Amino acid sequence: MLRPKRILAPTETPVTVEDAKCHLRVSSSEEDALIAGLIDTAVDSFDGRAGILGRCLVWQTWKAWYHGFPCGRSVRLPFPDVDAASVVVRYLDTTATEQTFPANGFNVFEDTSGAYLLRHLEGLWPATCDRPDAVSVEFQAGFGSAAEVPGPLKSAILLLVGHLYENREAVTQGARAGEMPLGAMHLAGPYRVRRL
Repeated sequence: MLRPKRILAPTETPVTVEDAKCHLRVSSSEEDALIAGLIDTAVDSFDGRAGILGRCLVWQTWKAWYHGFPCGRSVRLPFPDVDAASVVVRYLDTTATEQTFPANGFNVFEDTSGAYLLRHLEGLWPATCDRPDAVSVEFQAGFGSAAEVPGPLKSAILLLVGHLYENREAVTQGARAGEMPLGAMHLAGPYRVRRL
C-alpha cells in the first residue's frame, strides 16, 4: 500500500476555542488565535496517519492506493471507524483504464486492527495493470461529528492544549522533549489502534 492521503480535512475540531478557554480559565479574547493554533497542534498529535492514536477523530476523507487487489478476499484499510456508505473502490484495468468496482461487491467490516473490505464469495477481484497505484479506495473515517468524539479524547486534547499553553519552551524542567503529559496519554490510551 502506498502512503494514504487525506483529501478532505474535517470541518470542525473535537474541542472549540471556547472549550479550551474554559479549561485554561482564560476570559479575554486576546489569545484566541494562539489557543486555536494550540488546539490544531494537539488534535494533530492524536489524529490521522501521523497521530499517536492511529485513527481519525472527526469525519475526514482519505484515499489509499494498492499495487493491486489481494489474492484473498479482504483489503485492509489504514484506519478504523470507516463509514461503509462512503467507500468507493476504483482500479486501473489491464489497459490502464480507470474502472469502479461495484459497491454491492463487498462489505466493510471492523476488527481489532481496524477496517477492511471483504469481497463477496460469489465474486472475484478484477485483473489490474502492474502499477503501485492500480487500486484506490476512497473513504470517510472518524467517530462522526465533533459531538461524537468520546469525552476522554476531548479531555486528552484539552490537557495537551493546557500543557502547550503553560510550557511555551521546547523542553520544560522534568520533561523530555516531545513527551506528552501523562494524563493525556492515560485518557487516550484505550482509543489507540493496536495493529496485530
